[in-house]
Amino acid sequence: MPRSELFPPIDPYATGRMAVDDIHTVYWEQCGNPRGVPVVFLHGGPGAGASPTHRRFFDPQHYRIVIMDQRGAGRSTPLGEVRRNDTDLLIEDLERLRRHLGVERWHLFGGSWGSTLALAYAQAHPERCLGLMLRGIFLMRKQEIDWFLYQMKVIFPEAWQSFINHIPPAERDDLLEAYWRRLDAREPAVRMAAARAWSIYEGACSSLLPSPELIAASGEDNHALGLARIEAHYFRANRFTPEDRLLRDLPRIRHLPAVIVQGRYDIVCPISSADELHRAWPEADYRIVADAGHSAMEPGIRAALVQATERFKDVR
Repeated sequence: MPRSELFPPIDPYATGRMAVDDIHTVYWEQCGNPRGVPVVFLHGGPGAGASPTHRRFFDPQHYRIVIMDQRGAGRSTPLGEVRRNDTDLLIEDLERLRRHLGVERWHLFGGSWGSTLALAYAQAHPERCLGLMLRGIFLMRKQEIDWFLYQMKVIFPEAWQSFINHIPPAERDDLLEAYWRRLDAREPAVRMAAARAWSIYEGACSSLLPSPELIAASGEDNHALGLARIEAHYFRANRFTPEDRLLRDLPRIRHLPAVIVQGRYDIVCPISSADELHRAWPEADYRIVADAGHSAMEPGIRAALVQATERFKDVR
């Protein structure tokens, strides 16, 4: 049996909704072993939300698995809400949830934007972290955002052409602002059409081999709206100052055990960012998956992540 299929489907033993301010209520769940080693799953996007599949990276006999849909994402409400939605507030939400659940220290497991949030949280609260399991590294820098908006066409020209076809030629010099005007439009149909175009573009570029299932899931209304609105909002208004903050502040967490899993052919979050992170953090275990792109569900990535959670069983 492949290592990625070792763990059976598991249902939550506890779920809840936590009001974090007068706008946002976030969804959380726990599954696995109530007395196990805590690990928190941080989903990507930002805005993608979590799914039952994400529970299966962890051995439910060993781990106390905590999952939270971040502000405006997944089962959190309001869906796609960008007011009072930034990285520092997401870190506050995680701390509020940690205290609410009575967790002293936990592992952080995050891919793509989830790797960004894991690094930012760990650097803010290193004393609350057991270790970090990271995948598809994204450091929220201008070069990475520009790559997503303009340069993925080098590998995926058809997907990029569909992406820009949603925007009139006169507005294509600034795709981010052009999309944001539509994603923030009053008319629901305008918002939804832009969100679907954005999300399908990302989904189409996220796997090494074509994945009709991934593209179909990317076009689902709730997923597309949360992902596109919040992702565009963060790209516009929630960059780090200074831009290299996550690399600059690595000394705060270099004592923590870490694993970095990166697809060699990840086009959404190119391997150059993972390489920079590892060069700044040579103590981290760096695993390049030779036959994978961005998606955590690709066989090589999935297996490497399960192997990481198995290795981290010894870290308490």
